[in-house]
Amino acid sequence: MSAGDRIAIGISGGKDSLALLFALHELQRFYPFPFELCAFTVDLGFGIQDFKAIQALCDDFSIPYTVISTDIAKIVFETRRESNPCSLCAKMRKGALNQQARSCGCSKVAYAHHRDDIIETMMLSLIYEGRFYTFSPRTYLDRMDLTVIRPMMYVSEADIIGFKNKYQLPVCKNPCPVDGKTRREYVKNLIRDLNLENPGVKDRFFHAVLSGNIPGWPSPSSDSRGSEKNKEGKEDSHGISHLS
Repeated sequence: MSAGDRIAIGISGGKDSLALLFALHELQRFYPFPFELCAFTVDLGFGIQDFKAIQALCDDFSIPYTVISTDIAKIVFETRRESNPCSLCAKMRKGALNQQARSCGCSKVAYAHHRDDIIETMMLSLIYEGRFYTFSPRTYLDRMDLTVIRPMMYVSEADIIGFKNKYQLPVCKNPCPVDGKTRREYVKNLIRDLNLENPGVKDRFFHAVLSGNIPGWPSPSSDSRGSEKNKEGKEDSHGISHLS
């Protein structure tokens, strides 16, 4: 982060985004450069989610919180009747968040993707797209003039679960009707089984990502301080330790 950054945190209501909110709030206390935080939840329009507990947590942290109302659920499940709804939903969700973040003067958007998410995305790309790819630590969106950062890329999901339990984070249940029935859930279970049968396979998968010369990731031999802004949707050469 850079001095004066205003960072938007996307809060889905799940354990990952709430852990990120908690972590960045604590980071503000000792980080050498002052930065501001804003929290946003994209309400998909299912009409059954209660965000009061998240609002209370943000109030405790003195972080402004905004719920962005959308009709994404209706568009994806009723109007479009998508057979694979996750892709369109994610695209629309990110678009709504980025637009609101920019209108509020934010320079960065923090996503709560963790180590397991990175591995799962890599496997999804291999299985369904035939390419070795996963999202990068940092992405510059030139049309929005926003930088997406993923501060928890080295944190395992198991550690986040422990953190959630320790601090009793107010997790808000996902109302999506396909939750737990997606390709990502299939890949998550596949990786779990592989790791049980071959202990350490998740570590080796993550090492493959770090050393695999994936576009947008720093090469193993490169200086992680180097930076380059690329076109929208392309990743730059920053590692997670240098997010500015």
